[in-house]
Amino acid sequence: MSKPRKTKKSLRAQPAGNLVFVLGGAASGKSDVALRFGQCDGPKAFIATGQELDEEMAARIARHRATRSSDWITVEVPVDLSEWAENNIHIYQSIVIDCLTLWLSNIGELVDEKIVQEKIARLLQVIRTGSAKVVIVSNELGMGLVPIGPEARRFRDLSGKMNQLVAAEADEVYFVVGGQTLKLK
Repeated sequence: MSKPRKTKKSLRAQPAGNLVFVLGGAASGKSDVALRFGQCDGPKAFIATGQELDEEMAARIARHRATRSSDWITVEVPVDLSEWAENNIHIYQSIVIDCLTLWLSNIGELVDEKIVQEKIARLLQVIRTGSAKVVIVSNELGMGLVPIGPEARRFRDLSGKMNQLVAAEADEVYFVVGGQTLKLK
């Protein structure tokens, strides 16, 4: 007679809220999917990490704003996501953070993998202290051509590591291609 298998216990605490991770390429429909997942009757916040650094980006941000209904509180947080979450996580029933890839570019060119890991770990830890449903959006950069320059390759690799950390912690992970959503986890 065989012995019953022991199940592995999770090392992380039970999540208070629900963490959803939405990945996809540029203009794939990720933000629309994230807004649908974040829809609720209670207070909800859209955390925008993009910055209006040029006319094209300003127009892109304006288009994104136009897709959200007025019941979303929009907050621009280009760098201090953990600090914002720590101060506000208990106010909202739903939070959409869009997007981690822009956040990564905002925290600086010289950031190393260890700093990114620490910042993401802190953000995830803070998110787990609240009961809000949190939907995080990020770009999947690793499916195209290998970038020519070492800085672009480094950014792509950091982004990939960051996405792996968030996906491992997330309760649900979705990949969006051409507006179509594929559940990965």
